[in-house]
Amino acid sequence: MNPSHLVLLPIVIPLTGGIIALLLSSRPRLQRFWSLGSMTAALAASLALAAEVWDRGAPVVYQCGGWRAPFGITLVGDGLSALFVVMTFIVMAAGVIYALGSRDAVVRYPAFHPLFLSLAAGLAGAMLTGDLFTMYVFAELLVISGTMLTAASDDPFGAEAAYKYYYMSLMASFFMLLAVGCLYASYGTLNMADLALRIAAEPAKPLLLPAVGFLTAVFMIKSAVFPFHFWQPDFHTAAPTAVSAMLSSVVVKFGVYGFFRMTTLLFAAQAPVIRSILLAVGVAGILFGGLSAAGTHNMKRMLAYSTLAQVGFILVGIGWGTPPALAAAVVFAFNHSMVKAAMLMIAGFVASRAPVKSTAFSMVAGVGRSLPGAGVLFFLGSLGLAGIPPTSGFISKMLLFRSGAGAAQFWVLVIIGAGGALTLIYTMRAFQQVFWEPAAEGAVVKPFGDSLLAPAMLIGLVLLLGLWADPLVHPAHDAARWMTTPLAYVQAVLGGS
Repeated sequence: MNPSHLVLLPIVIPLTGGIIALLLSSRPRLQRFWSLGSMTAALAASLALAAEVWDRGAPVVYQCGGWRAPFGITLVGDGLSALFVVMTFIVMAAGVIYALGSRDAVVRYPAFHPLFLSLAAGLAGAMLTGDLFTMYVFAELLVISGTMLTAASDDPFGAEAAYKYYYMSLMASFFMLLAVGCLYASYGTLNMADLALRIAAEPAKPLLLPAVGFLTAVFMIKSAVFPFHFWQPDFHTAAPTAVSAMLSSVVVKFGVYGFFRMTTLLFAAQAPVIRSILLAVGVAGILFGGLSAAGTHNMKRMLAYSTLAQVGFILVGIGWGTPPALAAAVVFAFNHSMVKAAMLMIAGFVASRAPVKSTAFSMVAGVGRSLPGAGVLFFLGSLGLAGIPPTSGFISKMLLFRSGAGAAQFWVLVIIGAGGALTLIYTMRAFQQVFWEPAAEGAVVKPFGDSLLAPAMLIGLVLLLGLWADPLVHPAHDAARWMTTPLAYVQAVLGGS
């Protein structure tokens, strides 16, 4: 196989797997295991792509249809996209495993696994494309799949949550098309490498600043950044656990990925202003998300607000913009994806054993007292979210603190420290209510529920990367170094490969 074909596989495998899974809808058992096999194969392909990128020390580029950039569609696997795609498929594979052991009715619908695979394909495609319009197309696949999976939820508010997600995403799509139109009218290309060169050569085009503004709004909505977060808690509370675990962990990273590309590749001259905005909304998100999570009365809702705060930490790293800060942001994104998916799965597990299936604290209080395995996993996940050893969350928080100290951003470090303390407060409060306090009188914990295998695997990986961080930290530093020297990306794309 030509090494450049490796960049195709993380998109083609889940997309083809979803089509075949749809044809297997009359054989549900075979469909479920086909879905798991497809996602596992996509994970293996993403690891092979990452290995190829690091062996080369340069991006892996595939020019679709043999049309050289900027005239054709280009797929690019560089340090950033390769790491993010590996992160995506680790969590998505765990999502399929959780769905296989879930008692939700939605996971048995014929369309569930095809949509789940198309969700993975859309996210991988959006991160591997080198073309803004193709990114828009893959983002739409992501939106359609996520909306339909949420609308099919067992929760009676699933349809309402799906409408909110869809209409917010529709607004983001409109903004992205406006940005695409502004850039194409100004520069005659949508290839990101070619755009980077043309924008650098002619930064005074009148439609450039509107395009920057529209794209900033797009990625803020996609990552539920404060103050574009208002749809997110309702959405993640009502979505099926296997779906909300994906949407609150890896799907929101599409917006984060977009900010990386905006500040390090596309808009070099405008990057200082964009970074200042990201730093401000990141700090606001840390405080608002942490305080909101501490004040809510539902496990899933608490974790949804927690995502707002955790994305805020990542935006602070991108806002600082130094290579150490960018590396810290990459590690933070990776850690958050695994921990948040695991925590939401544990919340779903507890709800499945509650007398009334709900993640409201009033319904699950004391339910976890007879579920010690889930309690241990939740406790370790809380340490990961708060950035406490021996988890990978500590590694990501330590890298962020180091980069902030190096940039003399001490006032932000104080806020980051407060945000970490808030995280520990609300997660430990939830731990006490669910796993420590006695259950209400007469409440009977169901003998069967969802499986704990998937969250146990993710928490195990969080512990492993906390004790042995080199496999993540070194690639993150390499990716940050490559991001701050984008000429290699541009040459790889425009020079062919």
